[in-house]
Amino acid sequence: MASPAPATTQTTTEKTSQRTFTIGTRKSKLALLQTDLVLEALKKAFPQYEYKIFSKETAGDLNTTIALRDFTSKNLWTEELEELMISGQVDLIVHSLKGSINPSGSNKFQMLTSFHILSDVPTTLPSSCMLGPSMPREDSRDVLVVKHGLSYKSLSEIPAGSVVGTSSIRRTAQLARKYPHLKVQDVRGNIGTRLAKLDAEDSPYTCIILAAAGLLRLDLADRITQYLDSKSSGMLYAVGQGALGIEIRKGDKVLEDMLNSIGDQDTTFSVLAERSLLRTLEGGCSAPLGVETKWIQSPEGKKLLHMHSVVVSVDGKDCARVELEADVTSAETAEAFGITVAKALVADGAGAILETIQQNKTKENASA
Repeated sequence: MASPAPATTQTTTEKTSQRTFTIGTRKSKLALLQTDLVLEALKKAFPQYEYKIFSKETAGDLNTTIALRDFTSKNLWTEELEELMISGQVDLIVHSLKGSINPSGSNKFQMLTSFHILSDVPTTLPSSCMLGPSMPREDSRDVLVVKHGLSYKSLSEIPAGSVVGTSSIRRTAQLARKYPHLKVQDVRGNIGTRLAKLDAEDSPYTCIILAAAGLLRLDLADRITQYLDSKSSGMLYAVGQGALGIEIRKGDKVLEDMLNSIGDQDTTFSVLAERSLLRTLEGGCSAPLGVETKWIQSPEGKKLLHMHSVVVSVDGKDCARVELEADVTSAETAEAFGITVAKALVADGAGAILETIQQNKTKENASA
């Protein structure tokens, strides 16, 4: 008589091979497209598993009229999906990694603890959740998009008094410093909505500023008028911009190993350093913090991570800026580098800038 052990082993193997992973995401066109990028990478690397997508509209998607800085919600885009993952209804969540921070956190800098979380993935996650490695990063820069029919080719060509559309205080502050002759007006909605608002006949906007990654992923590169960076325009991008965050439950070793196999080390370390900088400053996306990171080679041939970072006052008058590089070879050294950059920014005047922003915010709340 045959032993029952092989049958048990076969059943276990069959169950493992038949495992289905549910991927959570927002319902926007861009979010679904980004989720498909992760889905296809997982299917290619692990064809033995089944995958399905669960999408939902979150608070940030449903309200596109309130300016981002006026929201008081703990988290507009991830909280509801995280609750579903913690309860076991989804196994992983795909976000844009353009980051912000936990407003209830505190550290030795004691800065901006009341600021809102306004981007996709806070730098402080629920205790039962973690971010896996990031896939290769899309272009991380901001871009200028000029209204259809206008011939301007760069920010420097935009006439004085023209209106630039953006909901980002980071962009607003950098515009105020570099292009004080331009006016800024809030613009909300997904990329398609923003482009429609820009191109409308009665539009107040001459141009808008968006992240390059979204336009490129949506095959809208033809709308890009100018790529913005420190050299071309003096504009630095947001922490994590262009990267995808894949959030999973802590302890899910199977998924963690799967993500390690499709992840990109250079992107992961760059993003970890940027998010560590943001977390240390506690600036959140309501603070005018911009970064620009790249991998360079030292004269000795060593691969180094170079970070250019800036904190600008909302009116553009004050600025703290640092450029540092470090030998980053692990998650720990990436995190440490972010802290080093944050301390250097504070020493260069970021502390006073952020303190003033906090005081003004407190006054606004008191008078509201």
